[in-house]
Amino acid sequence: MPDSQPQPPPPSSSSPGPADPSSLLLCGARLTDGRTVDVRLGGGRIEAVGTAGSLAAGGTRACGARVDLGGYLLLPAPAEPHAHADTALSADAEGPVSYEPQDVQRRATEAALLQLGHGATAVRAHVRVGDVQGLGSLEAVLQARRALRGLAELTTVAMPRVLTGVAGADGLAVLRDAVKMGASVVGGRPDLDPDPTGYVEAVLGVASEHGCPVDLHTDAGDPARLARLAAMAGGLRPGVTLSPCGDLGRLPSEVASRTADQLAAAGVTVVCLPQGGCGGVDRRGAAPVRLLRAAGVRVAAGSGALRDVSNPVGRGDPLEAAFLLASRYGLSPEEAYDTVSGSARAVLGLPEVRVEAGFPAELLAVRGDRLAGALSLAYSRVVVHRGRVVARTSAVREFCSSAASVELGLPRQGRGQVS
Repeated sequence: MPDSQPQPPPPSSSSPGPADPSSLLLCGARLTDGRTVDVRLGGGRIEAVGTAGSLAAGGTRACGARVDLGGYLLLPAPAEPHAHADTALSADAEGPVSYEPQDVQRRATEAALLQLGHGATAVRAHVRVGDVQGLGSLEAVLQARRALRGLAELTTVAMPRVLTGVAGADGLAVLRDAVKMGASVVGGRPDLDPDPTGYVEAVLGVASEHGCPVDLHTDAGDPARLARLAAMAGGLRPGVTLSPCGDLGRLPSEVASRTADQLAAAGVTVVCLPQGGCGGVDRRGAAPVRLLRAAGVRVAAGSGALRDVSNPVGRGDPLEAAFLLASRYGLSPEEAYDTVSGSARAVLGLPEVRVEAGFPAELLAVRGDRLAGALSLAYSRVVVHRGRVVARTSAVREFCSSAASVELGLPRQGRGQVS
């Protein structure tokens, strides 16, 4: 679960034994450092990494299953730090969007599975609470979370609309009830409240009461408001996240730099949405990721809206977010991938993943041999969660026979499948 601490790897058996049905051997995978390796998984963790062929005999313990990853690049799995499960996949609805619990649960489950297929083994979903929906949408997403157990980790952010003034009393009560019901993060949209600073104070107060992380939506166009937020958030644990902060890049450079320094000093994380924003916030561009990173702000990337009215063509694909950060915002492929993997997992309070013994077996295999190529053409994917394959996507590209392809020796992907 999010906010849990990494556990030490289980001790290895001192002598070979019968095949462990829960163990898995990933054979012939390529790593980003160029090595081709076998990786043995067991007990939800990486047990061993060795040169290709060195673990085929089982090492200290015979493996229960094998997956041939020849031609695949093996990476730490992405995580999705900013999804909207209650509105996902609703763009094509005929008439008003239904928020009946069964409809929300179905959409939330389908959206999480779609994102799992892209590689995200953990998802943080922002869910509106209060108003007409009350706590119904939250309960539906929590039901989806229970149904997905073992396939993906789905956690929720409770998002009340108003928290100040007379109307805010009800919102504050609903927010506290949402945390008691199972929301593990408190958040919302302070920019929509008549008193944005009061809204932030209320959210931080509830977070402090319950020891919850905070995740707030803001365009970040008001530097004075951001400075106050940073002052209030400083030192709060387990931390404060802001997204998507698109307007921060439109501030004068010296103002944006000063604001980035304040966010860094307060330990605030920024989640940018390079694929587009979500309801209630601007969609005109991502936060200035290079400026924020240079100031020392942790920057992660999320998908935002997934085919709802805010973005009817949203894909919910973390690799597309990384591709956009590399192609449009000046990050290297490695930096861009970290925003959707290592940094995104840190936002969710999840332990670090490396393709090394002892780390959690949360992995993504993508056809290709270099990270840049994988971000460009990441069609075929194999997703591993808790040490077992939970999703596969296989894409085959074929061309008609031609003299040119034969004479030039051009590469051609065959019909071979991962097995």
